[in-house]
Order: sequence, then structure tokens, then C-alpha cells
Amino acid sequence: MNKKRLKRLGFGNKLLLVFAVILIPALVWIIGEISKKGIKKTWSDNYKSILLIYFFELIIFWIGIILVYLSSRQLGFKLRLIGFLVGLIPILNLIALLKIISVTGREYRVEKAKNKLNERRASEKICKTKYPLLMVHGVFFRDFKHFNYWGRIPDELEKNGASIFYGNHQSALAVAGSAEELARRIKEILKETGCEKVNVIAHSKGGLDTKYAIAILGMGDYVASLTTINTPHRGCEFADYLLDKAPVSLRDKVASGYNAALKAVGDENPSFIDAVTDLTASGCKKINEEIGEFDFKSHGVYTQSVGSWMKKATSGAFPLNMSYHLVKYFDGPNDGLVGEKSFEFGEKYTFLENKKNKRGISHGDMIDLNRENIDGFDVREFYVQLVSDLRKRGM
Repeated sequence: MNKKRLKRLGFGNKLLLVFAVILIPALVWIIGEISKKGIKKTWSDNYKSILLIYFFELIIFWIGIILVYLSSRQLGFKLRLIGFLVGLIPILNLIALLKIISVTGREYRVEKAKNKLNERRASEKICKTKYPLLMVHGVFFRDFKHFNYWGRIPDELEKNGASIFYGNHQSALAVAGSAEELARRIKEILKETGCEKVNVIAHSKGGLDTKYAIAILGMGDYVASLTTINTPHRGCEFADYLLDKAPVSLRDKVASGYNAALKAVGDENPSFIDAVTDLTASGCKKINEEIGEFDFKSHGVYTQSVGSWMKKATSGAFPLNMSYHLVKYFDGPNDGLVGEKSFEFGEKYTFLENKKNKRGISHGDMIDLNRENIDGFDVREFYVQLVSDLRKRGM
């Protein structure tokens, strides 16, 4: 969050806090006066004070609410709508206001502390790696200019010295097809930068695509490190079940709808079925057999993996809240899409549980999909430290 917006957010939050602090004792005083003197006598004796409080509260409330509504990234549409709908309903409006004050106050403190941290270590450039970063998206997404797949993460990395590129590949192809696109992209980046290699950070299916590009398409000489984030290295058993049990007509209809939508956002020849098939347990088994005993380390590629656990269905936004129980039945503890047993790959494995928070960390949380400040898990700082470690390793 830029400093001007942060300043507006902080000022708006303080105005709402002042409003709430004045409102409660003022109401207690007025109600007490009415109970003793009645409405008419209370008004005739105190109308100047009542009007002064009313107009002062009115002004600071509307300035405060407008500032936080326009400046906050954490309120979300739901809380904004609730605040609007219950604005004239006693008690409920106060409860909504206190929630808004709490959320925006925490957001202000978090962002202010983050800005100070980045300013303090700016000269260190702890994310300035020897080789540039290539960030690879997962299935059914693309790299859009105005909506970053990786949320606030790239900006945070760049503030700390990182040089970032994106895969710019299609959203839904078989692993082999995506790998070919990534291989071409890697060569483009090397030509553009003059660097010998790249460090790849890949989410979900992007990890399978990059692994294939390295092991099968000869990209091992051009990749210094591969970090997979919540990648289903052993596939998803629930996907096998769905593909096997779904009627062919339904499956084709869904695939046709997806392919049409994906073409509309830039894919040339999307294939929903091919992409999903390669995410199944049986599909990943075939891919792993094709890769065989390829030794990434002996080819100079440092490999590591990260996975996370979503503790309950309500922890994730749609559609993860819908898929959680199905994935849990077939794949056990999961992030809403991928089972924990499928995450591990490479020389180092990090499993994130978020013991401080009951919600856990979802598949989408790992790429900051909802731009949410999660208690107990700072996704932006997690990536800063991850890339900082690559830098320390000379990559």
C-alpha cells in the first residue's frame, strides 16, 4: 500500500474511533437525561449541546467512513455492503462500525510496519538474486497486466531488489504443451537479460510444467533453482474420481464452456480435459514415469517444495470451500485442491500449518489470491525470505 493511501486509511480509522468513543457516552448521557426529565425538558435544557454533538459526530463519521471505504484493501465487498445495509439499524450499525474499525485499524498497523521494515532493509536488497525470478502460474489462470496472479507478492519482492518475469503461457494445456511454452519463455528471458539462468517459482500445475521442461526439454542448463508451491507432484485422486464418474456429456459440456472462456481471455488452443487429466493421480504417475530418475541436482538445479494445510472448508473462498471435503475424502489433509501427501519434492520441503490461526492456509492464500492479511501467516514476507534464501545460496 502506498504511503498516501495508508495515511488516508489511518486518518479515517482514527476519525471512526473518535466517533465511536464519543457516541457511546453521549447516548448514555442523553438517555439518562430523558429518563429523569423527559424528552421535551431534555431538549430545551440541552439542545445546543445535543446539536453540537450531532453535527460534530456527523462530520467525523462521514469523513472517516469515506476515507476507509476508499483506502482499505481488507474491508472487502461483503463488509462494505453490510455497513451500508445496517447503517440505519440501531445496535447492528454499531456492531458493523466496530468491525470496520477493527479491520481497518489492523490493516493500517500491518501496512505501516511493513513499510518501515522495507525502508529499513532497502539498502540490503535481500531479494536481489544472481539470476532473475521467473514466476509460473497454475492452471486456468493467465498473467494479466492489471490483475497479478501473485497478488501483492511481486511488488514486495521488487521492493527488496528482485528482478521478476512471468511465464506468459496459456492457462490450460497438457503438461507437455505448457512445458514447451515455458521452455521458449526461459530462452526469451535469457536473451533479454543476458543472464545464464533463471530461478523459477511455480504454483500448482506450474510446478509440473516447469519440472517437465527441465527434465524432458533440456532446460536444466538454464534453470538455477525450481521452487514449487502447492504443486500436486503425485496428482489428485479426487480428480481421477470426477473424470471417471462424470457423464461424458457433462464432462464435454464443462470442458467446452471452459475452453470458450479461456479463448476469450487470450488462450489460442486451450484444452480443459488435457490439463485436468495431467493433474490426476494417474496422469501424474505417467508424467513421473516419463521423467524417471532424472537427477536435478547433478544438472545444477536446486529443487525445493512448499505445501500448506487448510484446516476447514470455511477457511477458503469459492470454490475451495466446495472442494475441500471431496479432496479430504480422497487425498486427506489438503489446501482445498491438493492433498498434503502430494506436495513434497526436491532437496527441501516446507509444510505450512499456521498454528496461530484456525483457518489454515489455502491453495489460493499461497499466491495472495484474495490480497488478505492473514493472522499468523504473512505471505509477502514468506516469499521475501524464500527468495532471500536463494540469494544466500548464490542463485
